Amino acid sequence: MSNLFDTLKGRLAGNAKRIVFPEGSDQRILEATSRLAEDGFIQPVLVGKKEELEQNAAELNLNLGKVECVDPESYPEFDGMVEQFVERRKGKATPEKARQLLLDENYFGTMLVYMGKADGLVSGAAHSTADTVRPALQIIKTKPGIKKTSGVFIMVREDERYVFADCAININPDSQDLAEIALASAETAALFDIDPRVAMLSFSTKGSANSEETDKVAEAVKIAKEMKPSLTLDGEFQFDAAFVPSVAEKKAPNADIKGDANVFVFPGLEAGNIGYKIAQRLGNFDAVGPILQGLNQPVNDLSRGCNADDVYKLAIITAAQAL
Repeated sequence: MSNLFDTLKGRLAGNAKRIVFPEGSDQRILEATSRLAEDGFIQPVLVGKKEELEQNAAELNLNLGKVECVDPESYPEFDGMVEQFVERRKGKATPEKARQLLLDENYFGTMLVYMGKADGLVSGAAHSTADTVRPALQIIKTKPGIKKTSGVFIMVREDERYVFADCAININPDSQDLAEIALASAETAALFDIDPRVAMLSFSTKGSANSEETDKVAEAVKIAKEMKPSLTLDGEFQFDAAFVPSVAEKKAPNADIKGDANVFVFPGLEAGNIGYKIAQRLGNFDAVGPILQGLNQPVNDLSRGCNADDVYKLAIITAAQAL
């Protein structure tokens, strides 16, 4: 795991990114941002009243001397932020409604990213996924060609690294969604020095079973290949056919994936969430994430059960995405 983050820190050296943390009063956020500021790979921006944040930090024996604190209520460019928000929402928010929303720390923090005042955002220690993702979808929005954001985990065990998707956002993705998730996951893999070989998973391998569920994945393979012919991608596969060369040779001898996949796209959130937790708990993999992908600028969601080290690591990932 240390090698993974050493690599990312190496990329950030001399190119520190500004990452905004809307939950400035949370102890875990304070601990992580104090450490990040000292390390120098990231310029943390905390949302909240500076006096209160510094008092909270002092009670924890933390130093916020290198951490920037921004209060929505006294932010000098708040009027301009309101105007940009109204314009971005294209009639879906009045100036009055915009002012009210932008006093919310997640909306305010997301607008800082949108306006170029920060390079990315990390939230979710004290907020639900919806509270973190909703402002991002309304303000930052998804990249061209991507209709939905998705959530991946980087599964790390010693020198092994794999990408599991979507394990966090889309409950029942259709074929188009799965194709988009596959392409976005390949991009995320490359960020972590994984040369992507993408397997679209199912309970069937190359037509060994026929149902609406397997047809959905087979169609996703066709769409993804049309969208990016240069990407090494195939399916539908059972997991063993995607991962074990001897099984692949028997079940799918003519496939582009020869039991050597490293990016695994699950057919739905149920399978993805169960799959990554089995690998984490039975296989002793570290699960890094969820990392949100498909957005125009990086926003990432913490688990409410996170610790300060989780915040630290996700901040580094977010900064690396901003590169």
